[in-house]
Amino acid sequence: MFERLEAIVRRYEALEAELADPSVLADPARYQKLAKEAAELEPTVAAYRAYRDLVARREETRTLLEAADDDAWRELVKEELSAIEDALGRAEAELRTLLVPKDPNDDKNVILEIRGAAGGEEAALFAADLFRMYSRYAETKGWKVDVLDAHYTDLGGIKEIVCLIQGRGAYSRLKFESGAHRVQRVPVTESGGRIHTSTATVAVLPEVEDVDVEIHEKDLRIDTFASSGPGGQSVNTTMSAVRITHLPTGIVVSVQDERSQHRNKDKAMKILRARLYERMRAKQEAELAQTRKAAVGTGERSERIRTYNFPQNRVTDHRIGLTLHRLDAVLEGELDLIIEPLLLHERAAKLSAMEGA
Repeated sequence: MFERLEAIVRRYEALEAELADPSVLADPARYQKLAKEAAELEPTVAAYRAYRDLVARREETRTLLEAADDDAWRELVKEELSAIEDALGRAEAELRTLLVPKDPNDDKNVILEIRGAAGGEEAALFAADLFRMYSRYAETKGWKVDVLDAHYTDLGGIKEIVCLIQGRGAYSRLKFESGAHRVQRVPVTESGGRIHTSTATVAVLPEVEDVDVEIHEKDLRIDTFASSGPGGQSVNTTMSAVRITHLPTGIVVSVQDERSQHRNKDKAMKILRARLYERMRAKQEAELAQTRKAAVGTGERSERIRTYNFPQNRVTDHRIGLTLHRLDAVLEGELDLIIEPLLLHERAAKLSAMEGA
């Protein structure tokens, strides 16, 4: 661990020297890249320097203890040494946490996809509840939500919705949401008052740029058509809606949210890049089974990750065995009640995998 920390300090000091170089200052793109790397290393460097200061204080205090010839003074020095040892234990634990590999996608924006699954109209209404929950959560974080494509039912449910969530750390917190979400409640369409179980699926994909995924024009089939609203009626008479088919994989993306065909195409390409990137990443992770053990769940859309029980005001995350009787608060956007424990679990799992390697 300490060899890695020393290497990080050396890299940080080299970055500081480069950032002070006039030639770097004259190159904004290079300066920004180096400054970002330095900012990412700075917390670890600061923590390690504080740790080394504590080690030096411990040695000085031990020397004082050996030289102490007065019982009262010796007790004071012993207390000081004990406090330093405790601080060192906490500092070392913090350093181990800081060394846990960071997900390279954590700082990216998110493509969020929600679909009603088993349960017909009730599943679609639950999907709408989930979208509202994520929208409120995004609002508390100061993130922007931009709907890219949406298909609604006559009762206001959501058959499918795709949106872009933009904001610092969006993927780092929402990545745990991928999977099947189950709801247990009395549907508005149920006259007998019986509790039904329905599901909606959520997919959270990091937004990726052109440099992350290479897409060739020859691999795309682009069709245009008139946008349609609920029931299939025409929203406008222009051929503004866009359907893009990625021929090698068969992935199809349709966007009709905007009146401009050009903007719909841009949005469709965002979704396509995210889905291709996710497919590529899933393939890589499948080939690294040992690495996957460090993750919280598999993230597969078919995996049931959470149950929302309305009669008992209960929400349960099945991956970490967390149960809260605060379903109402969670649906109002207080999603950190679940996300914070998931983050701690992920960190502990990665730390354990790193130490066992």
